[in-house]
Amino acid sequence: MQTNAVHQRAGQARHRHLPWLLALFVGSGCAALIYEIVWLQLLQLVIGLTNVSLGLLLGIFMGGMCLGSLLLPRLISQRRHPLKVYALLEIGIAVFGVAILFVVPWLSSFYTAHAGPGLSGVLLRGGLVALCLLPPTICMGATLPAIARWIEITREGVSWMGFFYGGNIVGAVGGCLLAGFYLLRVFDMAVATYVAAAINGVVATVALVLAAKSESDDAGTDVLETSTAESAAHNPFSRGGIALSQRRWPVYVTIALSGMAALGAEVVWTRLLSLLMGGTVYTFSIILAVFLVGLGIGSTAGSFLARSLERPRLVLAGCQFLLMLAVAWGAVSITQSLPYWPLDPSLSTNPWFNFQLDLARGLWAVLPASILWGASFPLALAALAAPGQDSGRMVGGVYAANTVGAIVGALLFSLVIVPNAGTLTAKRVLIAVSALAALVAAGKRVRIPAFAIGTPALAVILIWNVSPAPWGLAAFGRFMATYGGNLHSGILAEKDVPRTGNASDVYCTYVGEGLNGTVAVTMTGAGVRSFHSAGKVQASNDPLDMRLQRMLGHLSALVHEKPESVLVVACGAGVTAGSFVTHPETKRIVICDIEPLVPQMIAPMFAAENFDVVHDPRTEVVSDDGRHFIRTTHEKFDVITSDPIDPWVKGCAALNTVEYYEMCKARLNPGGVMSLWIPLYESNPTTVRSIIATFFKVFPNGVLWSNDDRGDGYDAVLFGQAEPTRIDVDQMEARLNRPDHARVKKSLADAGFLSAEDLLATYAGQAADMQDWMSVAQINTDANLRLQYLAGWSVNSFMGKEILKGIVHYQKFPDLLFNGSEKTKLRLKARLRKLVKTAEGNAEARNLVKATQPMPEAPPLDAPAIQPAL
Repeated sequence: MQTNAVHQRAGQARHRHLPWLLALFVGSGCAALIYEIVWLQLLQLVIGLTNVSLGLLLGIFMGGMCLGSLLLPRLISQRRHPLKVYALLEIGIAVFGVAILFVVPWLSSFYTAHAGPGLSGVLLRGGLVALCLLPPTICMGATLPAIARWIEITREGVSWMGFFYGGNIVGAVGGCLLAGFYLLRVFDMAVATYVAAAINGVVATVALVLAAKSESDDAGTDVLETSTAESAAHNPFSRGGIALSQRRWPVYVTIALSGMAALGAEVVWTRLLSLLMGGTVYTFSIILAVFLVGLGIGSTAGSFLARSLERPRLVLAGCQFLLMLAVAWGAVSITQSLPYWPLDPSLSTNPWFNFQLDLARGLWAVLPASILWGASFPLALAALAAPGQDSGRMVGGVYAANTVGAIVGALLFSLVIVPNAGTLTAKRVLIAVSALAALVAAGKRVRIPAFAIGTPALAVILIWNVSPAPWGLAAFGRFMATYGGNLHSGILAEKDVPRTGNASDVYCTYVGEGLNGTVAVTMTGAGVRSFHSAGKVQASNDPLDMRLQRMLGHLSALVHEKPESVLVVACGAGVTAGSFVTHPETKRIVICDIEPLVPQMIAPMFAAENFDVVHDPRTEVVSDDGRHFIRTTHEKFDVITSDPIDPWVKGCAALNTVEYYEMCKARLNPGGVMSLWIPLYESNPTTVRSIIATFFKVFPNGVLWSNDDRGDGYDAVLFGQAEPTRIDVDQMEARLNRPDHARVKKSLADAGFLSAEDLLATYAGQAADMQDWMSVAQINTDANLRLQYLAGWSVNSFMGKEILKGIVHYQKFPDLLFNGSEKTKLRLKARLRKLVKTAEGNAEARNLVKATQPMPEAPPLDAPAIQPAL
């Protein structure tokens, strides 16, 4: 009787602290997600932005958590106070998290010096990531098994383990939103890390206080050691407990398959939803938050169920059965429903309205399945629970199995299934995996043949009825619904596209789901061929787009005296790279693109416009992200053109930082030229100021050239040299008139530039004259990646007219930039004054229209806002 009283008193002491421990796990989850976002962002700047690099990061991150959950119960004695162990783990996470900030710059220099192509390069990346991430993630993975030892394996105890898991996920939702919408948007990665470390510190302190309080309450009684017999005597699981523990492998396999399906679905749904919502940093935060919300709701519900279930394994099987339907629901919603909702994101420039819309769409598609995946974890715990077990080892085993499945799912779907078979096959595989998990969980316990027969039969029906994503989603993304009946169904060969002369008729000639993104090619009835990526037009043979693409190449080549070696970052339609084919001095052209499909499939479709550059004997194509290639190459170039996709697309800001431009500058030969495309559409002055000021910080002699549409801001070219730029207009004209430059001259003429003067008349300003305009600019650095937060915030702001007016307001004729005869300079001055007047007049007219039309209209099909260049 005395022993039972001690046992009861010890259980009551534990129970009083459980709500506090739940709160601690919320804080721990919040800090963990902040770290995850910061670490992935920080390390991708070093090892690259490709899916291979991301796969290494996610695999090692989750692998560390798996190791921690397995190792702690085996290495740490049960005699150690669980709360003290937990506190030390939190302190360790904070110390390692802060240390990473100081270690990564040193490792970055080491990686730059030793990185190489092929397997050795991948292994070096993996070693670097493991060195940084394994210590803190092992600590993270060990926290749940550590605290599980505070709880006895009873129905209520298993339920609390599920609550801890759910609380950790709730905290992760908070960390995801806090980092994505505030800490990284307003501050930088260092501040976000310090906030996470502070949370760890508070959690550890409270855990130590609770540990001291529990030891005081025990008054010398060892509450952590109870004999198996005593535990069984007070344990409702004791009835039938031996039977429950006899065959555990089906539960471990089920929870592993569940984790595999969950992460695989996250990969597939994120790719498709980012097209639908626009691939900004905020979109990815919203999608992740929705997924985590579902996991939290599900784990909470599963934890409540675990208190009363007699046969939790069968309920786990039923959960996997329902997941087949939920995955099919997500597939149908994302591909057959959401893209057709009659929505136009340009109707409001307030980002919060579109965030609400994105949240609603994410919940509609993702929430049902994520709830069921969340419920699977506590149900698996309940299915394995038996008296006399080490609760830490049991929880660690389930967590490890789930994490291993998640690692396999993330890597398998992102690196193998989607790039090679597409998202349609991936969705079918997800349904099949859920069906397999249901059958494994049920096993021999199924007495009803209908379940064993019906599960695969239903899976086949669901798989058969899954449809591919509409090509309009790949081509026009968030604006797909605004095109309505203009998008023709099916994918046609280009020769079969009707030449109706109606620009509003759009036909698809190619769609490809590659390793790093989804691309498409379309044609209008008027014959305009466009290349799409990130759910929007990136390049086309439309005259305004051709003008920009040729400007970017020919300006760089003509200003340089002898452009023998050229690096083109981002292939696009290949028109910019093809511009260098026409220059007789050019001996080597390196095209670097993150998505292999672009140079392989897209550029050949524009062979007439790009002079078939990818098959030119001088051309070498490299599949890598431009930043990583420039970091690791030892080659130097006469010209580097950087032509990435829009700055609001997540990851693109890494190609617009001070550090990136410094690396480019270091890879230029003496007299070398760096040029960069920037958009003025889908943007606001704050974003464009950031891009221009960041570039001019590295190239203080830089020049801005405008590709405007009759004075309306459209896009532009930033141009820089280490030395002051000097352009002799007459000499450039004479160069174009040489016989060996006949192809160059024709290429320019085809884009509307009939002379050197035409080309140089696109001058919009230079760094020295734009200091006042740039005085409030936020500089984009590796530490803050500010641009992607600014650009993502203003993605639906169509302020090209106002932006160009603000730029040219400071324009002065650059006597030191342009040399030539007085007659030539006078003509050039007159043309530049005309640009200023036209831009200012257009901006004033727009302001007048805005004052009389408070509700903006949806942009027309062929407006720059819908079909921007490059």
